[in-house]
Amino acid sequence: MSDKKSWGETVAGWFIERDEPVASPAPEVPTDDASLDGSGYGSTASGSVSSAAVSDNYTAPSPTQSVFHSAPPPPAGGQIDFPAVFSAAGVDADEQQRVARTTDLLKSLPAGTDAAVKKQIVEASLKAFGVPIEKIIEATAEEIQALDGYIRNCAADNEKLIQESDARIKHYEEEIKTIRAVMQQSVEEQQNLIKVCNDKKLEIQQVLEFFGREKVASVVQASPKLHDPSGPATNPAS
Repeated sequence: MSDKKSWGETVAGWFIERDEPVASPAPEVPTDDASLDGSGYGSTASGSVSSAAVSDNYTAPSPTQSVFHSAPPPPAGGQIDFPAVFSAAGVDADEQQRVARTTDLLKSLPAGTDAAVKKQIVEASLKAFGVPIEKIIEATAEEIQALDGYIRNCAADNEKLIQESDARIKHYEEEIKTIRAVMQQSVEEQQNLIKVCNDKKLEIQQVLEFFGREKVASVVQASPKLHDPSGPATNPAS
């Protein structure tokens, strides 16, 4: 495989390409990780993708990927149990250990070491493990596949949660609108009630005005059924 070939061309949709310097006299493998090619370890990936492209590839809610043999654990407080995620995808403990050993080996290499020398060191060390390089590549690709599936499936779950929550919010917003409308209608009806009742009071009041204020006052005071409207209100049921 040509060093110019991108990871997206190697296994479409799996790998996040790294930004490389435009001019570099001696390409080096980053100390915190390494890229894989068909012949082994240690070569760098050429080209780059924008952050938007990475986001599109790795956070899209669909399509989900059926790479898990059992349900992986959900993230808790932003933390992920990676061994459990890999195990749920069928990556056994031995395979995970191979990848971990290789990762530790790559991290231990001096940053200034020539890429070709790094590759020789890594391949020699891996052979000392007694495991074929192809097995390590396969296990590494399995873990990447598991992570990609985990991202996509969690994104689908998140999208479902957002849609359901949005539907609930809209439902409650409609209910709030209905309640506010009922409240407003009640206020308007009360205002209308006051107006209509006061109009009727003015109509009936003509009778009392005909007999005069003093006569009305004496009747009100003498009647057990009436009370002085200027006094404290009483509850007829008490």
